[in-house]
Amino acid sequence: MDSISLYLPGIFLAYSAFLLGIASPGPNVLAVIGTSMEVGRKSGIALALGVATGSFFWAVLTTAGLSALLSSYAVALTVIKIGGGLYLLWLAYKAFRASSSKHDISATALAGEKRSPTGYFLRGLTVQMTNPKAALSWIAIISLGLSQDAPLWVALTIIAGTSLLSITIHLLYAIAFSTPTMVRLYSKTRRGIQFVLGSFFAFAGLRLLSSKL
Repeated sequence: MDSISLYLPGIFLAYSAFLLGIASPGPNVLAVIGTSMEVGRKSGIALALGVATGSFFWAVLTTAGLSALLSSYAVALTVIKIGGGLYLLWLAYKAFRASSSKHDISATALAGEKRSPTGYFLRGLTVQMTNPKAALSWIAIISLGLSQDAPLWVALTIIAGTSLLSITIHLLYAIAFSTPTMVRLYSKTRRGIQFVLGSFFAFAGLRLLSSKL
């Protein structure tokens, strides 16, 4: 029980970073929203599932890579934590800047002809897997919950939890934002949400940089 409680704070922090990262719509999320609004809910759901599947693959690849690296090179943990902390601080800066901006979100469907649900799924998977920022995001997220001596169940718990969150949140975006009403509602609260996100990313980044290595 003591070993479980030792790793739970890091796991929950990783969950929180992932959840709040999705709460700040990036290009992939905006594509899901735009596709649901302009093409239809069914297409938006298919695209959302593709993006969520891509997130799962990134989680597995990042966790496996970091675990192998940490088992071979102890100093790698220091480098990873510094890099992850700096990236989280960069996200905090972007969130604070967005909170002070009066520009609204711009959600548009993916360019190109309309596709079948399978086509939208594959497009979402492709877009997510070819996104270079996804790798940096996952390194930061995984490094929050994974330490050098962490047992395998910690990594599996992070992967399972973030995958469940990814599917749930992306589907909620596709369903809820299939109507313009939700876009207007988000627009009214966007700046406050971005400020909260910036505060959390700053806290997580500083925590990662100041953690015991």
